Amino acid sequence: MIRVTDRIALNDDEIHESFVRASGPGGQNVNKVSTAVELRFDAAGSPALSDHVLARLRTLAGRRMTQDGVIVIDAQRFRSREQNRADALDRLVALIAQAAIPPKPRRPTRPTLASKTRRLEGKTVRSRVKAARARPSSDD
Repeated sequence: MIRVTDRIALNDDEIHESFVRASGPGGQNVNKVSTAVELRFDAAGSPALSDHVLARLRTLAGRRMTQDGVIVIDAQRFRSREQNRADALDRLVALIAQAAIPPKPRRPTRPTLASKTRRLEGKTVRSRVKAARARPSSDD
């Protein structure tokens, strides 16, 4: 069980990891050892996530979520497999925890009298600037 929040806990069997060869520095070790982690989590099929959390997760995950609702996280920051596994899992937990926070509802507010006045004065100034660009009329 992986605890994300007080209400959300993921089962270990919902997360699938595969190990691939990492790119980047590491000498000949890169060519021999599969240290990079590709973590997959089926968010759409997970019973731990509500519909509201899943909808926010789709927005936050962006390209990391497939059309089927599977989150794919690649981790190859470190040279060891265990550090990359922990990094990928931490990133997944942080992503789900961020999606679990409901957005603050927007309260509609009215513009103040001062802000209305500033807006209208700005429009008047701009109008005068544009009027000054016009061709002089023939009666001048």
